[in-house]
Parts: sequence; structure tokens; C-alpha cells
Amino acid sequence: MTEPGPALSRAAFDRAAHRRKDPEWLAAAWAGGKLLVVDEERRAVVGDDGLLLVPTGDRPPAGYFLGLDDDGAAVFAAVGELPRALGARPATVRDVGALLPARDAGLLVAAIALANWHATHPRCPRCGDLTDVVDGGWVRRCPADGSDHFPRTDPAVIVLVHDGGDRCLLGRQPSWPPGRYSTLAGFVEPGESLEHAVVREVEEESGVVVDDVVYRGSQPWPFPASLMLGFEARAVGGSLGTGDDELEDVAWFGRDELRSGRPLLPPPASIAHWLITGWLDRTAVG
Repeated sequence: MTEPGPALSRAAFDRAAHRRKDPEWLAAAWAGGKLLVVDEERRAVVGDDGLLLVPTGDRPPAGYFLGLDDDGAAVFAAVGELPRALGARPATVRDVGALLPARDAGLLVAAIALANWHATHPRCPRCGDLTDVVDGGWVRRCPADGSDHFPRTDPAVIVLVHDGGDRCLLGRQPSWPPGRYSTLAGFVEPGESLEHAVVREVEEESGVVVDDVVYRGSQPWPFPASLMLGFEARAVGGSLGTGDDELEDVAWFGRDELRSGRPLLPPPASIAHWLITGWLDRTAVG
């Protein structure tokens, strides 16, 4: 049986990227489309059946084209006041990402990622002029120099470090809820391979030297614009300790401790949770 992937790596909708450059098609699709609204806090409205998508109706065309629904309807996203519906509530990706249907998980992550990019990149990085939104929200074009600019994605490695047996290494940030620990993570630096980033980040954050770096899976994480690349690695040396100012503690935890509820794990929507529980469910080796 194929192991399920990370919660937010599910994106069961057609992005229909070839439609982004067709303004006439987009205008027609808007007239019979659906709209996913996210607010300034990047919450969306969620009911028992998943995300609340409202008809675009007579609203003026706006927002970003996400893709096509199962029934062929175009789905757009916009930032604004959340709609209200009986039995539905505002929620964040962290709250409900693991509970949403695959289609909804993909739509919400894409909507948030685009909203974050547009909010933080309104100007041309070459000349500083305000840019225009084109191609269904997937490009910002500078009217002064004609340059096109695209949504950015920052690669980050996230690593389940184990000892080859029954223990894994987790760290804790001071801002987290009491008792929570998670896998080690960090951004990939320019000119660096993913494997080298794993070795460097683990040693910088924990003092532990790792080998046997194995890729496990990836997940978008729009906070604000990351792609989390999940790995496992085996500890082969080093001296345990917090090597930088990001973590207040690093510690080894055994499978029995984790199964008993210690420590508190990251939320199910995170790839960290997927890495930990995936390792936990496998038989110890060595």
C-alpha cells in the first residue's frame, strides 16, 4: 500500500495554466465561476463539507484564477471580507488543512500563497514602479520596463533525524505551546544542494552530524512562501546542543515516549507531523 503523502501536498484540482493568458476566457469563466475568499489573516470559511465557495455572480471580475473544479467550473480566489453561512466558521490552514478534502487543501494553499505574494511584491524589483496583475494573478508586469515577475517559492529542508534505532531528534522553539517539539528545519542557501542543506542545518541547530540523507516527500507551506522538502537522516556524530538562537532545546525521544504523548507534536497539517508519525509507524532498524 502506498504511504499517504503530507496533508497539504494533496492538490486534486486542475490548475488549467494554459487559460491564464486568455483574458477573454477568464472573463467568461468568471461569470459562471466560484470564489474562494480569504481574509487578511489568511482564514477561509469552512463547513462540514469543506471550503465554502461562493458564486461569483454579478460581482465585478477580480481575484486570481486558481483552476477548474471537478465539474469544470472556474475557481477564483480573492482577499476580502469572509462570507457567512450557517454552520460554517473561519479557519486557518493550520487548523483544518489535514481535515479538508484533497481539492480544498490544494485550493486553499494556492490562494494563500498567491495572496501573500501579491501583498508583499506590489513593485518592480528592477525600477520600483507599481506593477500590474496579469495572467489570472500569476504574473505581475511592470508598465515601465515591461519585465514580468512571478510568485516566489523558497525551498526549505525539514529533517527527521534518527539514531538508526528507536530514537529521533526533535527541537523546540520558544514561541511554541508548552511541551511542543518538532523536526529540525531551515532554508536552502544559494548554491547549495538539498543534501548539503540537511547536513548543515542539522549541525547548526543541534550540533549533531548526520549521514544517510533520504528524501521522503514535499509539501507547500504558505507562511509566507515555502516549499518544505522532507528528509530523514541518521546521526553519526557530533555533540548535542542548541547551536544557534532559533531553538531553546533539542532532545532525543524514543518511540515509546512519542506513542505515550510526550512530547506534544506539531499540528497534523504540517509535514513535520507526517515525518514523525511515518518514522514512528515503521519498524526500528538496527
